[in-house]
Amino acid sequence: MAQEMISARVNLNSYVNKVLGIVKLKYDLKDKSEAINKFVEMYGEDIVEKGASEEYTKKVMKVADDHFEKYGNRRMSKKDLDLLFDK
Repeated sequence: MAQEMISARVNLNSYVNKVLGIVKLKYDLKDKSEAINKFVEMYGEDIVEKGASEEYTKKVMKVADDHFEKYGNRRMSKKDLDLLFDK
């Protein structure tokens, strides 16, 4: 899935510039834009969760639909639930 590229002008302090330079060299990237993208791909999910792909969403919906078709609105009693968790 190709993502839209957005152009941005950024001001970097010397430390950030060094880090991006190392990321660029380590992963054999052609420029610091690719280094920024790589760094965010590696650590971005710690801050912002990626959205689920359309394929994954369809898979989850199919599992839910199959489960509902098989079991309907059937509910488990408290006793059955306790037995399931060995209480």
